[in-house]
Amino acid sequence: MLARFTFILLLLCNYCFAQKIDWWQHDRFGMFIHFGLYADAARHEWVKNHERLSNEQYQVYFDQFNPDLFNPKEWARQAKAAGMKYAVLTTKHHEGFCLFDSKFTDYKSTNTAIRRDLVREFVDAFRAEGIKIGFYYSLLDWHHPDFTIDTHHPQRPSADTAYARLNKGRDMEKYRQYMRNQITELLTKYGKIDILWLDFSYPGPHGKGRDDWGSVALLKMIRKLQPDILVDNRLDLAGVPGGADFATPEQVKPEDLKSNYDGLPFETCQTFSGSWGYYRDEDTWKTNFQLLKLLITAVSKSGNLILNVGPTGRGVFDYRATRALDSIGQWMHFNDRSIYNCQEAPAGYVTPEHCLLTYNPVTKRLYVHLMNYQGGKLVLKGYKDQVKYAQFLHDTSEVKREKNGDDLVLILPERKPGFTVPVVELVL
Repeated sequence: MLARFTFILLLLCNYCFAQKIDWWQHDRFGMFIHFGLYADAARHEWVKNHERLSNEQYQVYFDQFNPDLFNPKEWARQAKAAGMKYAVLTTKHHEGFCLFDSKFTDYKSTNTAIRRDLVREFVDAFRAEGIKIGFYYSLLDWHHPDFTIDTHHPQRPSADTAYARLNKGRDMEKYRQYMRNQITELLTKYGKIDILWLDFSYPGPHGKGRDDWGSVALLKMIRKLQPDILVDNRLDLAGVPGGADFATPEQVKPEDLKSNYDGLPFETCQTFSGSWGYYRDEDTWKTNFQLLKLLITAVSKSGNLILNVGPTGRGVFDYRATRALDSIGQWMHFNDRSIYNCQEAPAGYVTPEHCLLTYNPVTKRLYVHLMNYQGGKLVLKGYKDQVKYAQFLHDTSEVKREKNGDDLVLILPERKPGFTVPVVELVL
């Protein structure tokens, strides 16, 4: 009897989780926004760590912070035009600066020259565009006086024996309470929050993991405050039932993405360039093809892509990010049926060379993404009796086909359609 009850309870839990995450697996594509004091430094969001800056040295960025062109309505418009369905904003990054009007700190946007709750404006603007709301909150805090100095801290010592001396007087329990208080604010002051992106754990000598964060109790609090929220896997709760809703492979190459991570669906988080925050002189920006390959590959493995923008110190998207978003938007406008509500192709559908497959289980349509377009004949092995009709997705123009034994052959035009990655829609 107990075994049967446990089995039924497990089925109910799986059903509830499937309902909770259904929208996320439908939407597939989101925007990450890393914005903070580091935007004025303009040389990586970890600048305080990399240059080992003290709070006093870093104070200049707080004093100068005044994003006078900040307009989240424009951010939301650009996200929507690019086909992004949800957005996650850094409410507080590792530097400890808060973009919201927290009553538990003075280190916040309402105490800078702009004197505004930027999180409130973000929520209102993106919600008005029908985009779901996510909050990033850093577990680390390099500004808080009770956050103990560890291997990632800007004031980390060169010798292991110095940690105890440096941490004298610091109290992680006080910091844990501070963190709980702020997360409670974020989950009670801004309405329904769809995603909470907590970042990150690094257990080990002079690191921090689940015990340092109080992760079990913290997650229980989060789920009580927002029962339907999706929480990432960076609380160091691997193996704990319900310890995370999705995995977060970071900056992973498309070819290295897996279909799941420890049984969790995944969202790969990626940047346009080599930095999450605005980095003026960094110039390794991905091409439109590379960005589309990331998106298509993620969906072809039943995963999501969240693509990051780092606004400038004035609060606008860098022109290179705007250009990239525009290019993605042009492709998505005509090809988004191959992304939304799509997943890995069913077993038995062989992926042709230089192609990627996605599949919509509701419409029963298979999408062939032509990653390296070559006009002429494209052989789909074993597809002979599987396809009713074939067409280019961008304009629904017919793609002629012929049978060859057990295979189906698509007759592609010699001239490539005017898209970085053309897509053939197969009606099964």
